[in-house]
Amino acid sequence: MNIGSIRRLAPAGLLACAAAWTGIVHAQASDWPSRPVTIIVPSAAGGAADFSARVFAGYIAKVHPKATVVVDDRPGAGGVIGTMAAKEAKPDGYTFLLSTNSTHAANLSLYKDLRYDPVKDFVPVGRFGTFGSVLMVPKESPFRTVQDLIAQAKSHPGRMSFGYYSSSSQVPAEMLKAAAGVVYEGAAYKNVTQIITDLIGKQFDFAFLDALSAAPALQNDRLKPIGVTTPRRLPQLPDVPAIAEAIPGYEMQGWLGLTAPAGTPPAIVETVSALMGKAMADPEVRQSLEAKGMQAGFLPARDMGAFIAADIVRWRDWVRMANIPPN
Repeated sequence: MNIGSIRRLAPAGLLACAAAWTGIVHAQASDWPSRPVTIIVPSAAGGAADFSARVFAGYIAKVHPKATVVVDDRPGAGGVIGTMAAKEAKPDGYTFLLSTNSTHAANLSLYKDLRYDPVKDFVPVGRFGTFGSVLMVPKESPFRTVQDLIAQAKSHPGRMSFGYYSSSSQVPAEMLKAAAGVVYEGAAYKNVTQIITDLIGKQFDFAFLDALSAAPALQNDRLKPIGVTTPRRLPQLPDVPAIAEAIPGYEMQGWLGLTAPAGTPPAIVETVSALMGKAMADPEVRQSLEAKGMQAGFLPARDMGAFIAADIVRWRDWVRMANIPPN
């Protein structure tokens, strides 16, 4: 066989190899999950991300009874620790990150030297939905409205304080400070559970809790909601005003979804994205998330990239509005 014949055959050989590889990838996707799946949560147990991950893990077990799904909580550094663990995981379709507006949007504006790129280092899988944050005060607090809180801050500059644990907790408090022209101090916490404990104990004056994390405290009647960060009132809290009713234009919303390490087989990404869509169409799953304050709104993998790109811009603007310098 001469060189010309080899050259003529090479493209056909390459096509055959490509077809064989495609067949292998699709076979892997059709067998998914054939071994344990890990969902890394970049925050502590008991929060919104952890709850959503466990609900989805339960749905996977329901659809695939033999499947093992491990929810691995890796809190710390505003979600950076858990996100880095997911970035460094093998991209084989068996490790996913419970991604949030903090990990994939706000952190780009909140950190000077972020050790990961939310666009280049991850592939989007899907979004479960969005959520607002709830402005919470101790049950015995004299504040009944956000106007009460602002008035107190104006009459006692620098003497009030709040706790925060994520961008959805820090940014709305700083936005309120900037919009109202008041002064108060913030204290960083590692997790939402400790914030709730200290707020009940009146260690500080208020906190913004994501709606899913706020739900248990509201059910226990230990804390009092006086405002929400969504443009309109939440269906779950119809008697709690939107802060925008007092400060026009005030808005902040977060989201929860899944991403995977860059290089994860596309066929598996599509398989898991489709499973997310089915989960969000399941009444039991949807109701459990909405009862906690999520506004269900599934986005598939094909739409998630554009959403994240737009959210990076939104959070950049909100962080600037809040006058938060990057760490």
